Amino acid sequence: MSSVTVVGGGLVGLATAVRLADAGHAVTLMDPDPASGATHHAGGMLAPVAEVIYRQEALFPLMLRSAALYPGLLRVVDKHTDLPTGYRTEGTLVLAADRADAAHLAQLSEYQSANGMEVERLTLRAARKLEPALSPQLAGAVHIPGDHQVNPRMFAAALLDALNNLGVVIRREHATTIPDDEQVVLANGLGAAALHPGLQLRPVYGDILRLGVPDHLAPLLTRVVRGFVEDRAVYLIPRTDGTLAIGATSREDDRPVPRAGAVHDLLRDATRLVPGIGECDFLEATTGARPGTPDDLPYLGRVDDQLIISTGYFRHGILLTALAAEATLALVERRDPGLDLHACAPHRHATQKEHP
Repeated sequence: MSSVTVVGGGLVGLATAVRLADAGHAVTLMDPDPASGATHHAGGMLAPVAEVIYRQEALFPLMLRSAALYPGLLRVVDKHTDLPTGYRTEGTLVLAADRADAAHLAQLSEYQSANGMEVERLTLRAARKLEPALSPQLAGAVHIPGDHQVNPRMFAAALLDALNNLGVVIRREHATTIPDDEQVVLANGLGAAALHPGLQLRPVYGDILRLGVPDHLAPLLTRVVRGFVEDRAVYLIPRTDGTLAIGATSREDDRPVPRAGAVHDLLRDATRLVPGIGECDFLEATTGARPGTPDDLPYLGRVDDQLIISTGYFRHGILLTALAAEATLALVERRDPGLDLHACAPHRHATQKEHP
């Protein structure tokens, strides 16, 4: 078994460390404040179907594979902690607010189906039977039964507890150089670029809101609701703790704080889909920076005998956590990860000078 240092305590780093320690490796985790970065602000949807974006076909097998690996990862975590992960399997409803949105939703559903994904078209009556709080003035609905969710903050706390119970050493400090260990995994999001040349990472900010559902409305929703409102995307995520998350914007303006306009837009569009939002308690608005790459594919692979890169997961960091953990375990043990990772090669954007 190897001695491995995992740099980065977001969900990817935490899950990777748990998977490695559970397999018998001697693991050290380095992060000054685990779970405080993008993980703290994430939605947590395990949505390989609903998260599909046109012309990103290289991502689809990664997303589907990671969703399939999640139950196994959760079983490993449950062996080492009694803390909840917020895992829910009720599925996702995707809604259209008007006729143009309904046309968009129909085209997207056809694209998803053409790529072998399970999408069920619903009448609005059937959708409101599943979720009575939905507005009666909608133009279309589909059900995606296979899209699930975790609560990222709960899941991170459970992973940290599991690491402590597994005896993992947690060094609460920044890595300023590649640690001197038998094997090293760089999973520190945007910070990985400072430690290894050739990684082209950019911060993509996303605003997300958290509401409290009052007792007389609870549960306002029982499954994730996503929607298109005048071609703007919005999602609503009911949590096991009785809160509701609403997100999320995507902007590259170097402003790491919530924007008033974004808060307004998210609340307006969410209320268009679920009018009861207006009666909920406003708890917080936060902004996280997701690590994006030039082609929006992650950097995942071995660089040399010592170093493995696992970063750049952009919008799909929570979903791809299970794949990242399982693939990294295979790479550490020098096994085939069971999935072609050539599209995720860490040096694919490096210049000749950076990577001879």
